[in-house]
Amino acid sequence: MKHSTRSTRARLSILLGLALATAAPSLASASPPGALSKAGKIQIVVDAHDALSDEDVRKLGRAAGVDLALNSVHSDEANLYVAWVDADRADQVMEAIRRTPGVESAEPNALLTIPEPLGDTLAAAPRDAAANSKPNDPLYQYQWHFDQIDVEGAWKKSTGKGVIVAVIDTGVAYKDKGESFTQTPDLKGTAFVPGFDFVDDDDEPLDEHGHGTHVAGTIAQTTNNGYGVAGVAYNARIMPLRVLNKNGSGSVSDISDSIRFAADKGAKVINMSLGGPLPSLAMRSAIQYAHEKGVTIVAAAGNSGRRMRSFPAAYNHVIAVAATQYDRKTTFYSQWGEFVDIAAPGGNTRVDQNRDGRPDGVMQQTLKPGSTAEHDFALYMGTSMASPHVAAVAALIIANGTTNPDKVEQILKDSADSSDKDKIDKYTERFGAGILNANGATGSSSFNPGLLRIGVALLLLLIIFVGLLKKGSLGAAHAHSRLPLAIGLVMGASGLFFLPALLAHVHPDAAACALTLDLLSRPLAMLDLTLLGPGAHQNALLASVAIPLGALALLLGHKRLGALAIGLAIGFAGFLLAEAWMMNSDVQWIPGSAGLLDRAWLVANGLLAASLAHLGLKRQ
Repeated sequence: MKHSTRSTRARLSILLGLALATAAPSLASASPPGALSKAGKIQIVVDAHDALSDEDVRKLGRAAGVDLALNSVHSDEANLYVAWVDADRADQVMEAIRRTPGVESAEPNALLTIPEPLGDTLAAAPRDAAANSKPNDPLYQYQWHFDQIDVEGAWKKSTGKGVIVAVIDTGVAYKDKGESFTQTPDLKGTAFVPGFDFVDDDDEPLDEHGHGTHVAGTIAQTTNNGYGVAGVAYNARIMPLRVLNKNGSGSVSDISDSIRFAADKGAKVINMSLGGPLPSLAMRSAIQYAHEKGVTIVAAAGNSGRRMRSFPAAYNHVIAVAATQYDRKTTFYSQWGEFVDIAAPGGNTRVDQNRDGRPDGVMQQTLKPGSTAEHDFALYMGTSMASPHVAAVAALIIANGTTNPDKVEQILKDSADSSDKDKIDKYTERFGAGILNANGATGSSSFNPGLLRIGVALLLLLIIFVGLLKKGSLGAAHAHSRLPLAIGLVMGASGLFFLPALLAHVHPDAAACALTLDLLSRPLAMLDLTLLGPGAHQNALLASVAIPLGALALLLGHKRLGALAIGLAIGFAGFLLAEAWMMNSDVQWIPGSAGLLDRAWLVANGLLAASLAHLGLKRQ
């Protein structure tokens, strides 16, 4: 049982605070619309501090006259509780609980929904389209939205391998369950990790609506299988989390619960194609928690077509996504305002601007309306469809080794296409930084870091050589030592980072070949990313002086191998100092999230590696 030891004084303080708060007059306003309600009662959600035990929280609930219950079986660590309260005393109860020491928030458990109008804009796509596109999925030619973000260019550098993307939605048709539920055929080659159904409180988050399956398809539909359509990050893994029922609505408590679940279970990206007009302290707290654990969070901006915020999109640390149509303008339904961060294809089924004979919706495979066992290729529109494009490109970036969510957001924004900025009124409120550019984003997360790392390493090498020459401490350079030194430097600093793009149309898409390519194209400090995936990156031991120190200790007495070890030390120094500048990833085991302590670790180890290289060259 967690929190098994508690101070008696702390518990008395909690109960005394509750008693005083209960006696105080209520200052809360009337409950906002949209709260869960039944028979004269509304449901409230209480977010208690993690230091409180389950019994502590239930005691403060009883003192306020309510029966607090965990929102789900996964809520104990998060201390997220719900309770039914008489509507006429709900304000008083919530105010009393809020003022109790150890309580972070108490508020109505509001309903959030799938933004309209996408649920009513479905059109079947023909299955007999000519297979004349890249990749070999025959209906890919109708996915104009992938061309708008230049996804083919991005695939040369990343396919999202190993990144877990949590789809917080209506569930996903990810498996068969008797005759009632069947797996979507074009998801059979997609990797899934265990999720949870927060609506029915079970381990089978199966879709009863179709929205979540469509969203998951945009992110990671099985690709290059000669069938159906493609997904943006088709080698990513999907974590299905069901928080919306078959009608497309769900509670703040379930959504908050699922955000924490995703962060705790290894998701590196969260997509939320849902929203509402009212903020929630419990949800904001969950988002902060996930961000601190290194999760990139993406959400739909909303479909009211007005200048107004939508939550969770408007929270800090959430990338708010507006929707574009085929002509690259924002759609009639897309919400806008200062909270919008970026725009991506959301589609418009009211027009056929590309003249392919069908509406310009976003095409993926999902459930047929009214059925959980039949599937078809459907054209949806909405910011719900725009958001997963951004979430998927975030997965492409993360697979390249940039796992810091702030850095991922910066890359997405800096690489966005804003070429029409001077032509459109209130551009930043409608498009944010611009239209998503997958090719530019993956280039920024692969080429740019590689160039900087190798550049810093070469600069260090020059500084060391010049310093030794001035002191007369550098002996004659042996020709047979130059190549090993150069190899070691590249291995330590950057690897052959240009190889994936160079060989994109040459190498077969096979596991053995992909592993070899990863090993060659990444520096040794990123070995964890290749072997263990983004969830294990960046290991503090790999991102340290340990490898060059060991190599020099073992090899320095040998001319060629000693030169290789010296090159490794210089390369590692370049890598570590470049990473301290970029802060692409949170260093594992270092407290905080990609902060000052991480930078100090990287700089200190980088300087030590450079010093070792200096001593090695002097001795060699």
